[in-house]
Amino acid sequence: MTTRHAIKPRQFSDHLLGVLVWLSAFMIAGFFLWLLADMVCQGMERLSWDFLTTEPERSGRRGGIAPILVSTLAVLAITLAVAVPLGLATAIWLSEYTRVNSRSAVAIRFSLDVLAGVPSIVYGLFGSAFFCVWLGLGYSLLAGGLTLACMVLPILIRTSEAGLAAVPDDWRQGAAALGLTRWAALRFLLLPAAAPALTAGLMLGIGRALAETAVLLFTSGYVDRMPESWLDSGRVLAVHIFDLSMNVTGGDQAAYGSALVLLALLLIVNGVAIALSDRWLARRITHS
Repeated sequence: MTTRHAIKPRQFSDHLLGVLVWLSAFMIAGFFLWLLADMVCQGMERLSWDFLTTEPERSGRRGGIAPILVSTLAVLAITLAVAVPLGLATAIWLSEYTRVNSRSAVAIRFSLDVLAGVPSIVYGLFGSAFFCVWLGLGYSLLAGGLTLACMVLPILIRTSEAGLAAVPDDWRQGAAALGLTRWAALRFLLLPAAAPALTAGLMLGIGRALAETAVLLFTSGYVDRMPESWLDSGRVLAVHIFDLSMNVTGGDQAAYGSALVLLALLLIVNGVAIALSDRWLARRITHS
């Protein structure tokens, strides 16, 4: 009798926990679906081919977002071109070329964890002082992209290192027993195995870079004209949405349309990143 009575409260608590978990999941999903539905309903009225291919007029109330879209893609390209190679190389060095408990590795990991939690406005002040003033880049797309690269590097490095560290050591020992060099083991064995984690880190970095406002207000500027070079100032989509929502009377509809374009751009870029990762992984498996 005692055992039977003890099982019933335990089963009740398990059921209650399951109900709470599902209820939380439905509430979060419903909240995001509500936000998405509101954005689509408000933004679809403004979306058109002219909206994507013309320049803004009357502080963004009229016209399109062509120069803002070009500036956004340019800043994102600079960010990824700098952050991805440096982040992957640092993650490989931490995972494969240093001891886990060495002083240098511990210090670098601690520094990366601290940098990952630094507010974006601090990165903006650093980018303004270092890239814009000290290096003489001024308010430019290049300064904004380099500052964003500094901001997303900790995320890329830590997620990539975690993915490489999750690969069993038996794989490394087996590669060494077969006579593979360390570079060959990385290229054909470890990196393909860590590809999901690398893709996840890349997606997190892309999401943070596309949604950033404070950093780019201090570095890339506020100009909404079409940039002609990497050293021109430019306004990205996140800054444009902020300006329309906070500073432009009657700019809410254009802000919703710009937000919908930003969401679509995020989905497209992440989809391309996943597709390229899967294709690269399939080629590595086929050739190996």
